[in-house]
Amino acid sequence: MAELALENITYVYGERTPFEIKALDDVSLTVREGSVTGIIGHTGSGKSTLVQLLNGLERPTSGRVLLDGKDIWEKPKEIKKIRFRVGLVMQYPEYQLFEETIRADIAFGPKNMGLSEEEINHRVKEATEFVGLDPILLDKSPFDLSGGQKRRAAIAGVMAMRPEILVLDEPAAGLDPRGRDIILKGIRDYGKKTGSTVIIVSHSMEDMATYCDDIIVMSHGKVYLSGTRDEVFAHAGKLTEVGLDVPQITRLALLLEERGIPLPHGIYTVDAALDALRSLFR
Repeated sequence: MAELALENITYVYGERTPFEIKALDDVSLTVREGSVTGIIGHTGSGKSTLVQLLNGLERPTSGRVLLDGKDIWEKPKEIKKIRFRVGLVMQYPEYQLFEETIRADIAFGPKNMGLSEEEINHRVKEATEFVGLDPILLDKSPFDLSGGQKRRAAIAGVMAMRPEILVLDEPAAGLDPRGRDIILKGIRDYGKKTGSTVIIVSHSMEDMATYCDDIIVMSHGKVYLSGTRDEVFAHAGKLTEVGLDVPQITRLALLLEERGIPLPHGIYTVDAALDALRSLFR
C-alpha cells in the first residue's frame, strides 16, 4: 500500500491570461491507505482536476502531491514510475481502447512493465474476473463489444498493472443500474483482494453510500467536507447547501421515523434499510 496526500494544492487554468480560472484553491487532504474513498461535488467543484494531479497527468500550479511522503514531481523524468503506482482511469475510458483484441489491450500495461508472459496472462485473467467480463470476449475486437463491455475492458487494463492506488473518474457514468453495480462491485473487490487504495469520483450519493468507506466533498475548488461515510452523511444540511443530498433510501428512512417507525440512524443503503426493517418486525 502507499499513502497519498495533497499539501496546499492550487491549480489554475490559463494562468496570467484573461481566461484564468482557479480550479483548486489551497487543497490539503490525506487518503486513508487501503480505503475506498469517494470524491463528490457538483459540476465545476474541482474533483476531476484533482484526480488528474494524483498520478502526474497534470502538475499543480503550487503545492505538492505526496506519495509515501515524497513529492511526485521531485524527479520529473521519473514521473512514469508514479503512473505505474497510481493508476488513473479517465471518464469514458472505452474510447481509449486501441489494440486488435481485448486480451492485447488488457495486457498492454503489464507488458510495458516487463513482466513474464505467465504473469501477464495471470493478470489479464484476474482483471477480467474483477470487472465481470466474459473470458469469451478476450479474443474479440473492441469494436465487437457493447459500451458496457468496453468500459469493463478498459478498467481491467489499468487493474492488470496492479497499481497501489487506483483512481477512477466516474467509472459508471452512462451505464444502466446492473452495469453500474457490476463495475463498482468489481472495483471494490479489487481493492479488498489486492490491498490497494481506491479513489472513485462520482456524482451519485447512492454509489458513495454503497461502495465507499470515506468521502471527500468538493465545492468551488475547496474541500468542503471529508471523513468517513457516516461522518459526512451526518451533515445532511451542509450537503444540501452545495447542491448535494443524502441517498434516497436515507430520506425514506427519515420519513418512516417521522411516522413512528423507530429505525436506527445512519441508514444509507437499501441493504441496511432491509436489515433494520427485518429486525424491527421479526
